[in-house]
Order: sequence, then structure tokens, then C-alpha cells
Amino acid sequence: MSTIELLRRIPWSVVVCAVALLAIGLTGIARADELNDGPDLFAKQITWALISLPALALALAIPYRTWQPISHLLFIGSLPLLIVVFFMEKRGGARCWIQFGYFDLQPSEIVKLTFILVLAQYLMYRDNFRRLTGLVAPFVITLIPLALILLEPDLGSALLFVPVLFAMLFAAGIRLRHLAYIGVLGLLVSPLFWLKMSPEQQSRIRVLFTQVDGGRNPGEDHWHQHQSKAVLALGGPWGSEFSGMRIDDAEAYRLYAAQSDFVFCLIGERWGLVGTSLTLLLYVVFLTLGLRLAARTREPFGRLIAVGIVTLWGTQTIINTGMTVGLLPVVGITLPLMSSGGSSLLMTAIGLGLLLNIGARPGYEVAGEPFQFG
Repeated sequence: MSTIELLRRIPWSVVVCAVALLAIGLTGIARADELNDGPDLFAKQITWALISLPALALALAIPYRTWQPISHLLFIGSLPLLIVVFFMEKRGGARCWIQFGYFDLQPSEIVKLTFILVLAQYLMYRDNFRRLTGLVAPFVITLIPLALILLEPDLGSALLFVPVLFAMLFAAGIRLRHLAYIGVLGLLVSPLFWLKMSPEQQSRIRVLFTQVDGGRNPGEDHWHQHQSKAVLALGGPWGSEFSGMRIDDAEAYRLYAAQSDFVFCLIGERWGLVGTSLTLLLYVVFLTLGLRLAARTREPFGRLIAVGIVTLWGTQTIINTGMTVGLLPVVGITLPLMSSGGSSLLMTAIGLGLLLNIGARPGYEVAGEPFQFG
């Protein structure tokens, strides 16, 4: 396919949504720099956006079927990075990054994408996952990175693997009763997960049922949940950018990991309810367009990748925005395209390149059989 033909086939509506979300996220990061008077993360995020562009272009230009034969090698090759982090210094109580001077690599971001590729390769033409015993391999593929990430500990990233697995199994044609069996089994063993959680993780769940709205921050376990809602509420309907409202109290704006995990709060403070509503609407359109690309893709490997990527982003969006408004526990998880962070933005760009790649080749020139069970 020529470059002109490829550009003509790109689903540009997806690109427009992605650029809009990136731009809104940059305004939130800029607001955090202004409030915290800390490092210039806005400029750093711009730098990472420019670095991510060639990566996106490369993921778009190389036909996505190129990665099918080597998907298992990419996945296996990325797993040692999750072990290397255990030899790094702790940051914020966890070992999630590998430091390369100015650059910090978060291996879990890489593994999320290689996991989707290897699972798509495994499921694309098989029928053994239609039996309960045939689900052992997909679950083993899922549990290996999930367990390593939990040991860092990074609960937020670990939570993403199971929804992606279920969505890709569903898209591949798993029997619905088997999904129901697994769901019931998960509920039965959930008390064991509770017992294995650290006291801090348990406290973040308990806080959901003992939230205190308004007034002074009660501190301790409630601090993150209370402060995120308080900062979000400061924007009111129109936000400080339009209303000009400011509170002469630096403590009122203080929010840990504001530019990454809580960037949605800063969008609310700067642009108000209108800004947060527009952001959520953009995500709905963006993810819906991604699912439409998956639905019209006849080639199994491409469809499964698209479903996995969209589910990953959708789960991140639900968890991130849910925790900022007090509907879900506070966990370390980024908002796709909007949160600051080089590894997150770079891998999201590669994922977007793959999604556009699949959208530009919906039937694929040398596709094998269409979905047998989809």
C-alpha cells in the first residue's frame, strides 16, 4: 500500500479525538505547574509528545500482521523488565520504574501492549478456548505479568489485565456460560485477595464507605479521596479559567501526583463541569470509534488487538475518573493521552498507531479465515 493510499484510509476522526484529549491534558498539566510552582512538567510532556510522534508513525506504517509471528517473543522479552524493577530504588513506596538518567522507563506500560499482542496471536484461530480446560493458557499468560506487577506493588496497572483478557476472549468467541463460571469463581475467591492486600490497599477500599464531603480534610486514609474531590469542586460550572475564581489558600490546591493520576481534577478546576463533561464525551466518542474499527475488521489478529487496546484505555478511563470523584478506590493509574508520563504517553501513541493501522486495513490484503466464533 502506498503512503498516499494509507493516509487516505486512516480513520481521521480517531486522530482528531486523540489530539483533542492530548491538548486538554496539557492544559491540566500546565495548571499543575502553575499551582505547585514545581518542575516544568508541561514542557517535558510536550517533549514526550514530539518523541511519541515518530513511534506512532512507525506503528502505523508497518503492517500490523508483521508482529503476529513474533508476538510471543515480544511478550517474553518484555517480562524480564518487570523483574529488573525489583533492583531499583523505591519511589512512593513502590518499585515501578527503571531509571536511565533523565528518562524513567515503566515496564508495565510495555507489557500491557505485548500482552495484548500475544493474546491476540494465541486466540485468533484456535477453538480450544471454547472449552474450560482450554482457558488455562490464556489465564497463565495473564497471571504472570499480573503477579509481577502486584509485587512492585502497582495495583492500578495490575487491575487492567483481567478486563482486557475477558474482552478479548469475548471477541474471540468464548462461550458465555464459561465467562459466567469464571465470574462466579472470582467472587468466591475475592475474600482471599482481600486478605492478601496490604493494610494501605485495604484502607483505600474502606474509605469508599466512610467518605466525608466538605469541610476540612480529615487526613490519613481519607486525604487523597477528599482532596481530589475538593480540587475538582473548586472549578464550579465554568472553571477558574473563565470565572476567574481563586482561593487564596495553597493547601486547598495541594494534590499528590496531580499531573499524572489526578489530572482529571485539574481539568475540573481549570475548566469546570463544562470541561470535565466535554472530556468524558470525547473519551466516549474516541472509544466508540475504536470499537467500530474492531467490529468492521474481518482479520482476527487485528480485531483482537483493537478490542484489547480499546478495553485497556476504557478501563483506565473508568478507574481514573471514578477514583477522582470517590466512586472507586484510589490507585496509581494514568488517564490515557492526558496524564503526564513518558512511558505512558509513548506506549499509548504506539497503541494508537496500531489501532489506526488496523483501521486503515479493515479487510487486510492477505487475511486468513474470518472469525469462526465471533
